[in-house]
Amino acid sequence: MNAPATYFEHGTAAERWARAQLFFEAREYATAARILEGLAGEVPEQLAPRLLLARAYYHSAQLSRAEHELRAILEHWPVEDYAQLMLGRTLERLGRAAEARPYLRVAAAMAGDFPE
Repeated sequence: MNAPATYFEHGTAAERWARAQLFFEAREYATAARILEGLAGEVPEQLAPRLLLARAYYHSAQLSRAEHELRAILEHWPVEDYAQLMLGRTLERLGRAAEARPYLRVAAAMAGDFPE
């Protein structure tokens, strides 16, 4: 017998996107991530759900998952400066500061923040 579908799986993609955003804004990051995991899997070619998923992972301290998602994002969208910054911050939180530096430098350069 199949398990019943959860609340997170109900509705159209647009409804689930809106629901995920509401949970994220309410700082219910783990719940937002649960919704976004399915949504991002359905539309992997869209950046917004994947980036919000990475942010939800980061804020809910699922740092390995955040790292994995951010690396996948940068593989497809290497000029996504916010993903560069987030990956750098994620690596810092994981205690890998040396590995984080290049991502943080690239993000700063993309933002026009050059050292004097």
